[in-house]
Parts: sequence; C-alpha cells; structure tokens
Amino acid sequence: MKFSDLGLSDALLKAVTDNGYEEPTPIQQETIPLVLEGKDVIGQAQTGTGKTAAFSLPILQNIDFNNPEVQALVISPTRELAIQTQEEMYKLGRNEHARVQVVYGGADIRRQISSLKKHPQIVVGTPGRVLDHIRRHTLKLDHVKTLVLDEADEMLNMGFLDDIEAIIKELPEVRQTLLFSATMPPEIKRVGVQFMNDPHHIKIKAKELTTDLIDQYYVRSKDYEKFDTMTRFLDVQTPDLAIVFTRTKRRVDEVSHGLQIRGYNAAGIHGDLTQKRRSQIMSQFKKGDLDILVATDVAARGIDINNVTHVYNFDIPSDPDSYVHRVGRTGRAGKHGVSLTFVTPNEMGYLREIEKLTKVRMLPLKPPSAEEALTGQLTAAKKEISDLVQRTDTEKYAPTAEALLQEYDAEDLVAALLNEMTGDDNQAPVKITPERPLPRHGGGGGNKRGGYRGGHDSHRRSNGNGNYRGHGNGSRRYDRKGNGGGHSSNGSNHSNYRDNKGSHGKGKRNFTIHEK
Repeated sequence: MKFSDLGLSDALLKAVTDNGYEEPTPIQQETIPLVLEGKDVIGQAQTGTGKTAAFSLPILQNIDFNNPEVQALVISPTRELAIQTQEEMYKLGRNEHARVQVVYGGADIRRQISSLKKHPQIVVGTPGRVLDHIRRHTLKLDHVKTLVLDEADEMLNMGFLDDIEAIIKELPEVRQTLLFSATMPPEIKRVGVQFMNDPHHIKIKAKELTTDLIDQYYVRSKDYEKFDTMTRFLDVQTPDLAIVFTRTKRRVDEVSHGLQIRGYNAAGIHGDLTQKRRSQIMSQFKKGDLDILVATDVAARGIDINNVTHVYNFDIPSDPDSYVHRVGRTGRAGKHGVSLTFVTPNEMGYLREIEKLTKVRMLPLKPPSAEEALTGQLTAAKKEISDLVQRTDTEKYAPTAEALLQEYDAEDLVAALLNEMTGDDNQAPVKITPERPLPRHGGGGGNKRGGYRGGHDSHRRSNGNGNYRGHGNGSRRYDRKGNGGGHSSNGSNHSNYRDNKGSHGKGKRNFTIHEK
C-alpha cells in the first residue's frame, strides 16, 4: 500500500515525500482512513511504529486553515515527546502553513502565552501545562474538533489521569478522540468507555527481529567513555558500512563531528537538516562514499540499505521496539550483520527488557585496548597501501623513489607512511556533552521514557581477548576535513502540575472494540 491509497491530499502527499516517508506503516494504513472519516480510534502499537504521522496527517487534512481557533489538541506525557510531535506536525503541515504550538512545564509560560495569542490551529502539550493554560484562560478549546491522547499508558504510569479527565471536561462533547497506547490496562479502557464514541480498536503486533543473521553484543561503558570505546571498536571491527544511533540531535552533531576529527569518513543526519542535505548524505551512504552514518531514530526512518554491516547503539534506545528498528538495518538480504549496544551501569534494566522482546541474550564484549585498536588501524592501512600500490603507475615516480631510498631507510619510509595514514588524529580530543541519564525502573512497565522491568546484571565473560566480532573487509577510508554541525538543545523535564479533583466528562458514551 502507498500513501496515495489512503485518501490524503496532494499537499500532504508532497509533505510525506519531502520528509522521507517511503510507504505507510501498518498503524498508518489502518488509522489514517478511519480518522479521515471522523471515527474515534484506539491505536495500540509500540513506540517507533509511526503513530505520530498516523494522527498528524489526517488532522492536518481536516484543519480549516482559514479558522484561527485551536482545532486539534494533542496531549503527550513528556516534554520531549511533545516537542518531537510538534516538530513533526509542523514539518508535515509546512506546505499549507499550519500553525502548531507546543506547551510544556519547565519553560517560560509568558513566552508560551505570547505564542498562543498568535492563534495556532494545533496545540501539543503536556497535561499539567495544558491545564495551567486552560485555567489562566490563555488556551481556549471551544472549537477543538480532534483530541489525541498519545502514549496514554505512560501518562497513566506518570499519574496524569486526573489531569487528562479535567482537560477533557473543557472540550466540546461532540468531537473526535484518538487514543494511542502501547498497552491496554483497565484504566485506559475506562477512558475509552467514558470519553470516546464507539471507537475502532486498531492493534498492531510488535515487529519481530530476525536474529539468525545478526550477532548482538553489548559493552558496559560510562557515558564519558563511550566515544573513545566506540572508535576502538571501529578500528578493530573495520565495518564496511555502519550506522551509529544516538538519542538526540545534539549527539548526532557531536559524535559525527568527533568521528570526522579523528579521521573517519562519517556524517550525521537528523530532523534539523534540510531535506536536500539529508538526501545528499543518504545518497553518499548508499553508494559507499560514506562509511559511517550517525542518526537519530526519526531521521533514520527511511533508510533501506542492504549492505550495512554494523549497527552501533551509542545510546541504548529508550524502548525495546526502537532497538528492533535500529538493529534491523543490518543482517539484510541474507548477509551477516553485527550490532553493538553501549550500556551505562544504570541502563542494564533497559537491556534486559530488549532481550525479553527479541528473545536473544546479548553477549558482553570487552572494550579493545589502545594497542589492539592500533593493530586494527595498521591492518586497515596495510590493505589500503596494498590497494594503492596495485593501482599506481610506479614507473614515473621511480627516480624520486630511488632518491628517497638513498637518503632514508626503506623501513623508516614505510613507517612514516603508516603513521600518516593512522595519524595523530586518532588521539585528537573530542568532547561529547553528557546527556541526562534514562530513569531507573520506578515501578512502571516498559514504556518510551519510563523505567523498564529490568533484570539483574549479567556477569558472563566475553569470548576471549580481541574477539570483537568484526565482519568488515579490513579497509577504511579517511576524511580529515572534520566538518561538524551545530548543536540542538534537548529538554528532558515534564510538567509536574497535578489536579486532584478529577472529572467524569460530559456524558457516558458507547464503547465497542473493532479489532483489525
């Protein structure tokens, strides 16, 4: 199925193409036609399955752009998800000049009030801050046609249910309600019973990972050690094509720039780059002109390349299904792949939750030493020199070569060449800004930003010194230009506002589940 089969307008189809979507995911295929028809929908699917576009595209199609009132409200559990959703909705609606505003706790409310006075047609926000604006009369919801409750089970885990009910009480009774949740606990079903009108229940089975062709490993590493450790693995494993996944856009910029400084042929992509630049980088990567691609989960959505040999999770993903999507970039078309995940000591619970989903116990690997990394560099350089000699017309350089051999020892000349090819770049200092750590397990189930039901740490041994499971061809191209990108801030606080009164809406509705 194609996006053009879903009933979307030409403007949105162009936006879909411009943003790198290739074909609709299952949740998008099932949800978009129903939402366009005005139906209430409960979408049950894991994070990373394309839920944001599943509700954003039909909402944007149904918006009256001549009406300055707020017509759609999206409630998100955390500041990060609210910002991400606002950015994606803005990009998808840019061709039609959609006005999308985000509001969340921990930010200057006066600036948000000023932005709300500019009449956004779509508001995305965390429950506490949305309720705060309602009570200040700076956010009016009388004209809302569509309400979206995103990651509803996580909002439940975080204690936002009373806030959500209070917000719903302020909305028109006649409206469309869309609820998205990875799980369906009784409290979420109660929201459906009370506040939705005969919702269609779309349940998408979690994607499974084919593991036969992928060797999966993890490395315990403190956050500040990750970069140096990863570059040593790159030297030892010598991947043909590798993708490095990071959690934030800032990390993409810093990691890709750091790799360039150290002589690796790398570039990064994320949502802040222009589509032209992203397409250019992807084209280079597909053609093999680029060895290492650094990316966020969202930016890597459209990557479909069969020759990726290694996936490095610089930051462990915050939900298991994102891991499946990341690692599934390698081990394709019958070819072998390797995945390596860097895990800080307090993130072992997330690793165990991933293992539960994939039903594969990851093997621990010992980081290579500096000496082992140098050996890997020299092996790669030796092969590159051999290839260079094979394709060089040596005859015209013979007189100069003879003169150099008379002045210097042959071994010294070759050593100097090897030093130049491995270089001091590999010791160049690189600063990676620390990220706020993922929260430890706090009693909730597995969810995007909450704590996982993690198991205990494993103390199994690695398979011997130097056994780093590399399947590369022993060559590496160097790019010493070191062009880096800018930084992108990344917030991590969610609104702490609570309302203990609760509400039961404006009338009970029928509730029938239509399984898909």
